[in-house]
Amino acid sequence: MNLAQLLIGSARRLPDQPAVAVGKMVLLSYGTLSHRVARLAAGMVSKFRLEPGERVALAMKNCPEYWEILFACWHAGLTAVPMNAKLHPKEFGYILGHSGAKVCFLTPGIECSFGNSVLTGSKDYANLKSEPQPPADSKPDDAAWLFYTSGTTGVPKGAMLTHRNILFASQAYFADIDKLAPADAILHPAPLSHGSGLYGVPHFAAGALNVIPESGGFDAAEIFDLMDRWPNASFFAAPTMIVRLLASPAARRPAALKTITYGGAPMYLADALRAIELFGPRLYQLFGQGESPMTITGLPQDFHRTKTKLETCGFARTGVEVRIVDAEGRELPAGEAGEIVTRSDCVMAGYWNDPEATAKTLRGGWLHTGDIGSLDEQGFLTIRDRSKDLIISGGSNIYPREIEEVLLGHPAVAECSVVGRPHPEWGEEVVAFVVLNKNALKIEVQELENLCLANIARFKRPREYRFVDGLPKNNYGKVLKTELRKRL
Repeated sequence: MNLAQLLIGSARRLPDQPAVAVGKMVLLSYGTLSHRVARLAAGMVSKFRLEPGERVALAMKNCPEYWEILFACWHAGLTAVPMNAKLHPKEFGYILGHSGAKVCFLTPGIECSFGNSVLTGSKDYANLKSEPQPPADSKPDDAAWLFYTSGTTGVPKGAMLTHRNILFASQAYFADIDKLAPADAILHPAPLSHGSGLYGVPHFAAGALNVIPESGGFDAAEIFDLMDRWPNASFFAAPTMIVRLLASPAARRPAALKTITYGGAPMYLADALRAIELFGPRLYQLFGQGESPMTITGLPQDFHRTKTKLETCGFARTGVEVRIVDAEGRELPAGEAGEIVTRSDCVMAGYWNDPEATAKTLRGGWLHTGDIGSLDEQGFLTIRDRSKDLIISGGSNIYPREIEEVLLGHPAVAECSVVGRPHPEWGEEVVAFVVLNKNALKIEVQELENLCLANIARFKRPREYRFVDGLPKNNYGKVLKTELRKRL
């Protein structure tokens, strides 16, 4: 099963149906998009001499060409490597090198140095077309999407998502979230390199419309305007985006909203109740990871009417198993906290070129999420603690070790520890506790800020630096981050 067949099928049935819009204007029909995809797929293979399974990277902001390139990768039997457009050039460089990408597509304004790169909107991109060829005969377990998700060490790992994984996630969307039709639409204010992109796939399969905001990202007033322009629209949002929608002067109940799917970070109960009051029972909460994209548990729209259930992450998605286990992998009874594990056809094939991490994470046939939670008697999941010391800010995962490594590169820094602090809009913000060397009497905060900006994405940098004489540690010398959080 090649995912490109989902687009091809819709194009055959509905060639004139709008497929992609930018803002309030339709840009591509299904027939046109499918033809462009087939020509681009042939051109990529011919120009760069690509073999089936080879990797093609996307360092791109949200734009119509994103869909064209993504489906062209699948059409040609290649593996797409979508990358967060907000990453630092060094972070792009690591992913490009680790994945062994043969070519990288860029949108204007993205800083990414790579030999075989193609800029959208350029003559090179316009000329990268050839005579259409039939889609590759991809197998269900061939890699379709290499999703780089940070590990606890701060080194990104590439989760290999297969055609089977993404098809399963799309079918689970139909089963659990919404039945879609050509009259429906999905807005994409969130990055296409992550959840929003994955949820575009079932909409293409149904012949629905994919709408990219004219701003290319999230603007609350624009989203309300687009909900008015495109009836029966849905979209994926991090909780921080919903909070910003609620706070916008443009906030109003849309006339024909279909669904807002949210996840990626905790939603405070008060915010959920405010969202339900404004939008009605149109919210669907999900819990997932890059290793089982968007598809572990879910809290359906109807359950948002029950206040006690809003504090949970819902129950196992259709075709998904979820358990709570102890350190030895033994299943725990209802109410007891332990590690959340899952298995389904949505779970990744493994980590790219990392058999050790794959064996550890997929041991016993289950995906070990690293998150701590409990299941009640009805099977509703409550997350008790997040994996290791992960910080989630604005729906983006931030791993403290990555920032700590950068700060320790300053000659005046002896020790440092990074933790998250609750933030009313972003969920959490990054705070760094810094211990200076004895011979360093003083350091300007701007020096540390510049160091971070030179090495990691802007959204990961600390929002506050606290200079302390020492870090709290246990008898084994391990920093007690719980103590640091108490200080905040």
